[in-house]
Amino acid sequence: MKIITLDGPAGAGKSSTARALAHELGWYHMDTGAMYRSVAFAALEQDISLENEKDLAELAASLDVHSAHGNVFLNGRNITAEIRIDRVTTATRFVADAPAVREEMKKMQRNLSKEFNLVTEGRDQGTIVFPDAELKIYLDASPAARAARRYRERVDLGDQSQTMNEILSSQIERDQGDRDRPVGAMAAAVDAIIINTDGLSLENVVKQVLEIACDRGLVSN
Repeated sequence: MKIITLDGPAGAGKSSTARALAHELGWYHMDTGAMYRSVAFAALEQDISLENEKDLAELAASLDVHSAHGNVFLNGRNITAEIRIDRVTTATRFVADAPAVREEMKKMQRNLSKEFNLVTEGRDQGTIVFPDAELKIYLDASPAARAARRYRERVDLGDQSQTMNEILSSQIERDQGDRDRPVGAMAAAVDAIIINTDGLSLENVVKQVLEIACDRGLVSN
């Protein structure tokens, strides 16, 4: 099976690029952020303490999480909308920072790679989970461009609860936290190809990745 990893900071376009690329190739799109959110959702639902790493890891090992057509399923149940609520977002950081949970999720992610050709997105896919991936891409963008993108997305959804400056401030804080995490820290793999998405449309980013994939012999023209 073949693997293309897409890592990078929040707002650089990983999710939309990975989703479009997987659709174009007919490959499986693995949204690792949604996978961690699913564990957090299950922990909240089952009243498992977010401070109990052992119980969280055992929970993660017991779950069946997969994606299909933009939806996320937990043990066969569609939880796409439920994992995006603020309570789950807050809980996810505890889950994602637990080393034992990350080990279980790494196993889950690697098992999926045995079944499907993958386009996988996250922040440690090319460095930790799939260090031998055939193609590693690191999508980057300036803080201002990423904040503007997030602001437009929120406005399109009718959410004007935050100004662009507030989103930018929050994003800078998150970036630093992601770089400093004790496990699964955000970083570009040494052999990753870095694409700056400032000013690029989704179509252009996907086109660039496809061209690189063709050059590598992963896909045909």
